[in-house]
Amino acid sequence: MGVSPITSHVLDAARGLPARGVPISISYAPTSSAAAAGQSLVIARGTTNDDGRCPSLLEPTHVLAPGVYIVRFDTKTYFALHGEKSFYPFVDVAFEIDQPAPHYHIPLNLAPFSYTTYRGS
Repeated sequence: MGVSPITSHVLDAARGLPARGVPISISYAPTSSAAAAGQSLVIARGTTNDDGRCPSLLEPTHVLAPGVYIVRFDTKTYFALHGEKSFYPFVDVAFEIDQPAPHYHIPLNLAPFSYTTYRGS
């Protein structure tokens, strides 16, 4: 079984648990100027599972084109599930690729008033 070329894992740092139920979308723009101008297209949507992962955002056979990808985490929806407000209603993680690799993993460590991300493996 193959894996999506873009995957994510969300951890709720305040609870010390995987963040289940975070809606995620991926958008694509061919250039950074197009992305900055809001000219990107949503190419995938999903929701994190019990382990805080979203392993099947894109089909495993999807070939990533050079350009800018934006992973949007709908944090407001997640915190509302727990009866909390979030300072950040969403988190956008944008990254640009020139020569696509087979896989990009975009983790998010999340709390109501902070977040961190990095390129995972």
